[in-house]
Amino acid sequence: MSGKAGERAAELKRQIAYHRKRYYVDDDPEISDAEYDALERELRKIEEAHPELITEDSPSLRVGGEPAEGFPAFRHASPLLSLDNAYSEEELREWQTRLARAIGEGTPTYVVEPKVDGLSISIHYHDGLLERGVTRGDGQVGEVVTANVRTIRSIPLRLVRPAASLEARGEIFMPRTAFEELNRLRQESGEPPFANPRNAAAGAVRLLDPKITASRRLDCFFYALAAIEGDPERPSSVELPHDEALSVMRELGLRTNPLNAGCNDLDEVLSYVERLRAMRDGLDYEIDGVVVKVNEPELRARAGATSKFPRWAVAMKYPAEQVTTSVRQIVVQVGRTGKLTPVAELDPVQLAGTTVSRATLHNEDEVARKDVRVGDTVLIEKAGEIIPQVVRVVPTRRPKGAKPFRMPGACPVCGSDAVREEGEVARYCSNVACPAQSREKLLHYASRTGMDIQGLGEALVVQLTEKQLVRDVADLYKLQPEELAALERMGDKSAANLIAQIGASRTNPLHRLIYGLGIRHVGERAARILAGSIGSLAALAQAAVDDLVALDEIGSKTAEAIQRFFAQAANRDLIERLTNAGINTEALPEEKTTARETESPFSGKTVVITGTLPHHTRDEAKTEVESRGGRISGSVSKKTDLVIAGEAAGSKGKKAQDLGIRVIDAKEFDQMLEN
Repeated sequence: MSGKAGERAAELKRQIAYHRKRYYVDDDPEISDAEYDALERELRKIEEAHPELITEDSPSLRVGGEPAEGFPAFRHASPLLSLDNAYSEEELREWQTRLARAIGEGTPTYVVEPKVDGLSISIHYHDGLLERGVTRGDGQVGEVVTANVRTIRSIPLRLVRPAASLEARGEIFMPRTAFEELNRLRQESGEPPFANPRNAAAGAVRLLDPKITASRRLDCFFYALAAIEGDPERPSSVELPHDEALSVMRELGLRTNPLNAGCNDLDEVLSYVERLRAMRDGLDYEIDGVVVKVNEPELRARAGATSKFPRWAVAMKYPAEQVTTSVRQIVVQVGRTGKLTPVAELDPVQLAGTTVSRATLHNEDEVARKDVRVGDTVLIEKAGEIIPQVVRVVPTRRPKGAKPFRMPGACPVCGSDAVREEGEVARYCSNVACPAQSREKLLHYASRTGMDIQGLGEALVVQLTEKQLVRDVADLYKLQPEELAALERMGDKSAANLIAQIGASRTNPLHRLIYGLGIRHVGERAARILAGSIGSLAALAQAAVDDLVALDEIGSKTAEAIQRFFAQAANRDLIERLTNAGINTEALPEEKTTARETESPFSGKTVVITGTLPHHTRDEAKTEVESRGGRISGSVSKKTDLVIAGEAAGSKGKKAQDLGIRVIDAKEFDQMLEN
């Protein structure tokens, strides 16, 4: 049996390597994502039955191994130098003048590459197998993060053809779609969002638990062939032009950026810089400029390098949109988890097309590091073009008497102790009955992705809690129409409508209840997985951490948070009162994992919904797709499988057509659901 299993495992590895290169390097896949995933699943089943067949290039190693205790240091054979910067055409031409002096005779041509905003990495292969992944570190010495590198699907575990020794350098990054999803899940679970994709990627690469790194959906482009020996088709003694080195890496299965371009002179370089600037907002990854490199190896050698950067390359940076404004005050918000977050209230200012009047300061350590004070003039920008953040204070414009900010030791809402535990950067209100937490929990429970109780907005929640009509979500089901009608801006009709909405929520699917309970780290996606796999709220309350971690996409942090939630007497009492109120606590048939998902035309596919659909709201369409095994994305990229375009679809439909992605209309979507 093991002989046949070994032969099949070897054939599966060959097919997986072939299709991986077609997808990531050639950008010309021959099979769907679902078919590719089926190959990996079959291989994992064989390896589970025959562990002796697991090899270093097995795709099963991408899920991540045991957590590491630390990262060993590694000295680079040749330093990973930084790049000199240019911020204008004038500065770029000045760089060219310096380059010409350093080269002497000879006219260079150039290769221009998008400057991906990520984390530099050095990848070593031996006999064609991935041997080591090392961070840039200080340029001389980096950290060995091989286990985390193995989780990145675009980095091959085995080269297409063996080389005795190879070192390639690249940029690890987090795609915008993955970054947006990660921040959405963090905010849903009460964690602070990452400021930008680069920080998220850098943090993920240096996590001690590779399983968490695997969940972050990192990606990589290679930009330099640092060394190669023992490749029968490429003698190591030959120094390659840069464009040819990029071609060699693609031949070996190493992914390079398809937007790299050759330019004959600086005028062509400047023209391409502007073309990339126009394209950057439509890319699924952040770029903060372009890198211009001399193509000819002999001219590079003549140009040499300083102690900091090579003379034959320069980064042409796009200016970040930044503005200055004044800090009116620093307020402290209390979230549904009790976390206290300092927020700068600003003089309103236009930034990246929107009016910004608030910027999160994250935590007290961040406020102290930047020394932000009331009255300060601050420079702000949109981190990753998404979240307004304070970049720095302008100290010369600080008003006299401006006092350093001090985080309150008590909750600003209820006055209870605000506790900062050892190892934490945030303070939390110690009062589980804090009105601020109660209000946020009620709003979360009633949200569209929670129990979808329309009409229960912030103003009404404030009235309900202040008048002590509602203490927690279970109290909603005891409300009487006359109590609601007596509230400000209500009335008999509004009260009746809200009572009907609350009543209708009793029959909601289980995943909405799980999400609505606000368990830390449990977002909408995790709630669906838990409902479909566990089957009931009672079973979830009794589930062991190991059983939860065994589920797809449920990590140890989430599993432990679930166990802590149900271990608290107050939460068990809340569940009992919700059950007595008639709330559905069992998974509906359509929530359970069935063969329907694997047979669905949406199964395993990334789907974008744009425009207005005549028969479904956006949330309804999203639910239909996800219940059939699909994953919803907010933006179109090369990894999108399908776009559902309703009326007024806008630019997403056009971009999908330009990328060759299948686009269907509302009628075809309805037909797919029926089938």
